[in-house]
Amino acid sequence: MPAIVSEVPLAISCVFSDGSTARFVLEDLPCRALVRDLLVGLVELIHPHGTVNAAGSVGHYEQSIRHLVRYLADRGFTGGASALSKPLMAEYWMGTSGPKEACTRRMLHGVQVAGGTIDDRLAELAAGRAFNPQRNHRQLPPYSEADWDKLIRTCKTITDETFARHRAALAAAERGRHPREHGWTAQNLRWLLARVGPVGVVAFGEHLGCSHNVVWQHGGVLDASRDLFPDLNTVIAYKLLFGAYCGIVPDGIDDLVADDIDWAGDSTILLSYIKGRTAAESLNLPRNAVRLLEQWLSHSALLRSHAGPNERTQLWLRLCQPGGTELSAKAGGGARMGIQRWVVRHGLLDSEGHPLKIHRSRIRTTFHASRDKTTWAGRGRATIDPNHTPAVEGDRYLTATTPAQQQAVEAIVEDAQHDLLRRAQPPTVLTEDRAAELARDYPRLVAELGLDNTALAELVGGDRDVFTAACADQLSGLHGPKGKPCPARPWICLLCPLSVFAPRHAVNLLRLRAFFSRNGSRCPPPSSWPYSVPTPTASTTSWTDSTRWSLPAPPSASPTPTPRSPCAPRSSHDDRCVQR
Repeated sequence: MPAIVSEVPLAISCVFSDGSTARFVLEDLPCRALVRDLLVGLVELIHPHGTVNAAGSVGHYEQSIRHLVRYLADRGFTGGASALSKPLMAEYWMGTSGPKEACTRRMLHGVQVAGGTIDDRLAELAAGRAFNPQRNHRQLPPYSEADWDKLIRTCKTITDETFARHRAALAAAERGRHPREHGWTAQNLRWLLARVGPVGVVAFGEHLGCSHNVVWQHGGVLDASRDLFPDLNTVIAYKLLFGAYCGIVPDGIDDLVADDIDWAGDSTILLSYIKGRTAAESLNLPRNAVRLLEQWLSHSALLRSHAGPNERTQLWLRLCQPGGTELSAKAGGGARMGIQRWVVRHGLLDSEGHPLKIHRSRIRTTFHASRDKTTWAGRGRATIDPNHTPAVEGDRYLTATTPAQQQAVEAIVEDAQHDLLRRAQPPTVLTEDRAAELARDYPRLVAELGLDNTALAELVGGDRDVFTAACADQLSGLHGPKGKPCPARPWICLLCPLSVFAPRHAVNLLRLRAFFSRNGSRCPPPSSWPYSVPTPTASTTSWTDSTRWSLPAPPSASPTPTPRSPCAPRSSHDDRCVQR
């Protein structure tokens, strides 16, 4: 439904895409004809005709209309938009702010779109270059690692401590009794507040049969109210932490209601919210956001039970003041000044020692910047971002700015160097002649593998054999957790430094080669491959290392496997060669 301009009183009524409404009355302004023309032009800018789709945005245009007509009235102007002149508006625009100039320029253009009359020279000026150009609004950078940790830690401390006090107050209320009959104690006060709700000091005294002065003299009511019912300080911490966990836009978090929470299981929530620049959206909340939302629902359950039907549906319901009676769910706690006072109250400082500036949109940016990037698609080279070149990755990401980042980069480099050195070492091969002389002639090998006489005897005797080799220590494999058997496939042993090859393994090595040959015959012909693969010879298989030894060809009694179709059935014998 489009916006509507009413004559008596002179006002504009708006209906936005999310179903919300707003009405702005401008009856008290001078230059009534000009005000009406500007409101008609504003209608062309509001949804569904234009992009203005929120009450706050329309409020900026309302303030611009008020400022313009009062400025022109002081100079004796009494006509409508058609009576405006280029010199008069140029004087106004040169002396006003950038936002007011932009709003009035757009409304004059809207007057033309609606069929109104504007002076040609003024229309040309309004469509031209602005006297007060708007600043380039760039996205705020993510918080630094240290500031982000401080913010998360502070919010988590506040939410955990207030929730712990709330649970303790509920437990005390269960043990308490009526303070009028059983005394003025902390648990008795909490017992009465839990049952009557946030009624205020005066009504609380009436339940006790005394005046509010007596209640103030005894004290304890404010502390009990602060423990039982969440206030602004607590709501700010919950909102900031919730935004850091899920990355929802700030206006979407502020406008949440209880009906937006859709439980899809015991630990899964599908949250629906309104994004002001687009429309309704939904998000499957991460696990930590689900747990935080569960904690908030439990924290605010008592206050919600004492609220009215309309207030009860609001998610971020809070008590405006401890000991008061007014409930609120407005985004006052999300306003910049309210959050900055919260920062000063809790001593949240940035890396330079100044109060940390909290921008809720910057929290969303930091959330997206710190998400796991393992689902990115791209080339295997792009371990950081497939959309960047190696030079950009090195300049932007591999430049360590914090000690933690420096340590992570050094660990990556050390792991890569270790892998290169390990792959450069040849496999350990024992022949029959040298197996008995291993301990005497190969002290370097013994030192590298960390073997003793018992382990050497087991390696030579075959007690530590796997399929293709003997393993120096199967519980210290490089391809699985320490202390558990190595889960690697048989062909991984060919490059493992813990493997020791002896002549008795030749048969299994040939069986492994036959396995690869059979599977290679099922692949497409080499002509269809993007690269060529050398074809192994069938007569001899060489396993070369520092000792340069070769295995004989397989016996002639074993026929060469016949290539077959990939769809042909396989026997159990085909896979026995790959079982350990």
